[in-house]
Amino acid sequence: MSITSPTHFDLITIFPEFFQGPLECGIIRQAIKKHLISIKIHNLRKFTLDTHQTVDDRPFGGEEGMVLKPEPIFRAVKNILGTGRPKKTKVILLSPQGKKLSQNLVWQLSHSHHLIFICGRYEGVDERVADNLATDEISIGDYILSGGELATCVLIDCLVRIIPGVLNNFKSAINESFSCSRSALKGPTKNLNYSLLDHPQYTRPEIFDGMKVPSVLLSGNHQKIRRWRRRQALEKTLKNRPDLLEYDGLSKDDKLILAEPCNP
Repeated sequence: MSITSPTHFDLITIFPEFFQGPLECGIIRQAIKKHLISIKIHNLRKFTLDTHQTVDDRPFGGEEGMVLKPEPIFRAVKNILGTGRPKKTKVILLSPQGKKLSQNLVWQLSHSHHLIFICGRYEGVDERVADNLATDEISIGDYILSGGELATCVLIDCLVRIIPGVLNNFKSAINESFSCSRSALKGPTKNLNYSLLDHPQYTRPEIFDGMKVPSVLLSGNHQKIRRWRRRQALEKTLKNRPDLLEYDGLSKDDKLILAEPCNP
């Protein structure tokens, strides 16, 4: 899998100042410095036509709260796109009603040249934005945030880290939880359609406060290490996120790994 680089992100929000911190540190800052990505923030209020720069209104039907109006959002996206929408441009609406974010979805989005993020707020966004403007509606989880700004930061971070050249070691991006942890083994196992949580990681010192690093990691036997890591990933996934395995079930090889004696 690969991502087209450089990638440009346009962010539409009523709180542009929100992004001053998250976009100025860590791998996002490094990606910008290396000219691998560019990010532009757009204040939605600048695309209103009234004196008060109104971006929201009461929902039809009499429910509580306010809803973001469609007109300024359509104007903002039209302004960003100019005369037309390039084939590899995606307009992403962040909302609790969207498709749940997964690493597979991140890889799919990574093939786009240009991503436009619409940050929802209040009780939501006029549905005509989701139906007629957004190419994707995405939620980062089954919980409610105050707005789409934080969700946008999460998604950008997920995307930026898999751009070749951003991380010092690109393999670390493709061998993480929910990515290609199954590639730790050779053969049919690595082609399975389910994801695993990552295996435990250890570093120096070898012994800390009486707690020892598993001896298999010090053995130098790479085949045993791979199988131990695979077993640990399987056990952790079955314990903490069994839903990741319920659909496809376990392969014959994974069942054999779990049946092997557990070496310390």
